[in-house]
Amino acid sequence: MFTNIVDKLVNLVWSRGIPTGTGEIPITVILLLGAGVYLTFRLDFVQFRHLWHGFAVTSGKYDDPDDTGDIPHFQALTTALSATVGIGNIAGVALAIHYGGPGALLWMWVTALLGMVTKFSEVTLAQFYRDEELAGEGDTLGWLGTVSGGPMYYISRGLGSNWVWMAVASAGLLGITSFLTGNANQSNTVVDTMSSFSAFFGMEGASVTILGGSVPVFDLIVAGLVSGTIAVVIIGGVTRIGRVTGIVAPFMAAIYVLGGITILVLNAGDVPGAVAEIFRNAFVPASGVAGTGAGAFLLTMNYGVQRGLFSNEAGMGSAPIAHSAAKTEEPVSEGSVALLEPFIDTIIVCTITGLAIVVTGVWDDRVPTELVLDGGDVSYRLEDQGSIFSPGDPPTEIQIIDGVPRVEEGTPQFAWHEAVVDTFYTSCAGDCAGRSDLQGLFTGTLYPQKGVAVSDNGTRYQSLYGPAVENGAPLTQLAFKRGLSPLGDWGGLIVVFSVILFAISTSISWSYYGDRCSIYLFGEKAVLPYKVIFVAINFIGGIAPLATVWAIGDIALGLVIIPNLVGVLLLSGKLEEIADSYFERKPWLEAAGRSGGAEEGSQ
Repeated sequence: MFTNIVDKLVNLVWSRGIPTGTGEIPITVILLLGAGVYLTFRLDFVQFRHLWHGFAVTSGKYDDPDDTGDIPHFQALTTALSATVGIGNIAGVALAIHYGGPGALLWMWVTALLGMVTKFSEVTLAQFYRDEELAGEGDTLGWLGTVSGGPMYYISRGLGSNWVWMAVASAGLLGITSFLTGNANQSNTVVDTMSSFSAFFGMEGASVTILGGSVPVFDLIVAGLVSGTIAVVIIGGVTRIGRVTGIVAPFMAAIYVLGGITILVLNAGDVPGAVAEIFRNAFVPASGVAGTGAGAFLLTMNYGVQRGLFSNEAGMGSAPIAHSAAKTEEPVSEGSVALLEPFIDTIIVCTITGLAIVVTGVWDDRVPTELVLDGGDVSYRLEDQGSIFSPGDPPTEIQIIDGVPRVEEGTPQFAWHEAVVDTFYTSCAGDCAGRSDLQGLFTGTLYPQKGVAVSDNGTRYQSLYGPAVENGAPLTQLAFKRGLSPLGDWGGLIVVFSVILFAISTSISWSYYGDRCSIYLFGEKAVLPYKVIFVAINFIGGIAPLATVWAIGDIALGLVIIPNLVGVLLLSGKLEEIADSYFERKPWLEAAGRSGGAEEGSQ
């Protein structure tokens, strides 16, 4: 019931729009890409013409310690990147390819290139309309200073009192999004990644029933550890953990990128073919991963745009909160720094992940998997057109003979990660690493509504085994394990450690964004209740089904961009005026002269 409601809401937010011959172009996609195209032309392709200026400003060569603000340009960039570079680059890319095929990566690139100008615009406006009075008290992370800003400020201050309602809506939706994409999705990915280690700790198969569903005990423990760590930092005020992750996470990101590049070097001969497949699949998509949902151009584009937005956050209004604290008297200088984020996050890091998944061939590969019959990764799919599958209500029973399910046409089939499983086994030998390890073809009856299978001899099974596709972070983990296998069996551990550190640092960053929104809406008294709810949702997100958590997050993503982008577009005239003035005056030349640096008239 709940899953059906979520599916309908996702469909409403991300599928309804302008009809075409092959479907509907969602309003959210039109707004996100359309705003990027409009701002690109209005600001004279600023994301391309002044990309290197952004790098120059970030380097600190033009910094003035006497400028208004709390942190240097570089620290503002790294603070914002700590919330963007992370799970979206690991799990988000994998999800995009799983549902949309390799072509979804191209639409992530398009979203990033247009997102560069969008982020330039929203950060410039946030700087211009920021509140330079004391921002408040109660900052346990040491981030709060003398300025505050974000979409709620530039909407209310830039558009006037008649638009305060939209500023309130933006703050409210951004606060809700902080609970989901910046929090629940993070813990869910950690648990999903760590679940493969349950056997190592001797907890494989141990589960408890919560709200009618089976939850592995190991997952509960991992979710508790993650949410407990977050609680210690944001409620307990133990900032040392936050500072440590802030230092270690960038180091881990460097190792992750190096690992991905190594995979591409080891598979250099396959890279051109992978790139060709991405472009070919983007415009003439195949049926996706085992028919999980692609096969139509608009669906592939949609998944790419969704995951691109999740990864680089351009248009959401989150990054402007961090960038508002940068020390500068020139709003455009910080906007130039901010446009680097989608470039670094998506064009560089997401591309490395996507190519690693495609060149290693894991994106559509079926691997031996324990199929927990009442687990959250189970769904039932009904074949509609060609090889595209859509959700279906589970049948009363499914007859399985010699491992092969016998289903009539029009009957939903058992699926794992939304991809139909065609063969079932009773056990898996050794480390269950290859198909040859699958043993004992199952014969009997699967009862979907009971989450159990009964063999012909009366043996009951809570889990069966079979070849199934991976999804999310485990898919990227498999790509690193296989891609780095010539160097050893440790490649997957890079992804595991990256996920843990990225998820914690991202959640901490988003808790800051969310409590700034709660203060704007309700005042200082709302901070503690907000943080308690934040921790609780972090735990719930860890044990909830992957598809459901990400679907709810997508609903928030689709809604939060609306008031922010509408505000940015309405203020585009002022934005153009500010940008033109900055690039005509070239104030960085004066700053370079003060510091003794070389002049950069070309930038």
